[in-house]
Amino acid sequence: MTHRNSRRPGQPLAMGDIPVARRTSPTSAKANRWLLGVSVGTGSLLIALALVVVWRPGPLQRLLAPPPVRGLNARTGLDGRLLGHFPYGELAASKRVAIAPGLSLHRDAAAALLAMQRDAASSGVELVVLSAFRSHTLQKELFFEVKSDRNQSARERAMVSAPPGFSEHSTGFAIDLGDALAPATNLSPSFDQTAAYAWLQANAARYHFTLSFPRGNSQGVSYEPWHWRFEGSAEALQLFEPAQRLAR
Repeated sequence: MTHRNSRRPGQPLAMGDIPVARRTSPTSAKANRWLLGVSVGTGSLLIALALVVVWRPGPLQRLLAPPPVRGLNARTGLDGRLLGHFPYGELAASKRVAIAPGLSLHRDAAAALLAMQRDAASSGVELVVLSAFRSHTLQKELFFEVKSDRNQSARERAMVSAPPGFSEHSTGFAIDLGDALAPATNLSPSFDQTAAYAWLQANAARYHFTLSFPRGNSQGVSYEPWHWRFEGSAEALQLFEPAQRLAR
């Protein structure tokens, strides 16, 4: 019996007789392999770029992201700083304690401050707290309203006041101090001529307070002899470690 798919010698192959591996022309196969290679390569490149953006923040991510502070046309640097200031979260209410009417601090900083004030008073120096904890909302009001009142640009204002979300005051560890006997020097570089400042220079470290922005500081923030921060706990040290590292 003759098989129905048998053919005579010399008879051309029917499509059903051609092995599958030979049904595609060499040219078509090369084109398909090229398209597959391009697709795989493009997909790998896109995945790599996505991983770089997500896991390795850098110039590309900063350029794609919106400015961190609305109304301020400035972006953060590679170390997270905005116009010289490091970012800081807002201290939870559960960790704040009152130190005076309308003023509060982190409980660790508050205890150290009250002890420092008592000891300063025994030496005839009255340290006045001008500002303590500030919420991001309050910092925003201070930053933009004072900028407008003083006819300053945002960059000029950032030299003397941190943008919202970038103020040490929001941590509850920072304070602005004045001399009760020299109120005219409040929030002024001339505060460094007062007895209060001289006492702080000699004694503040004993209570774990340090001057945040000395003359010529590495952050590029204006000299603020009245602005001190507490570094006497593991939490505070961790928060201010980037600033400390930059100052070394």
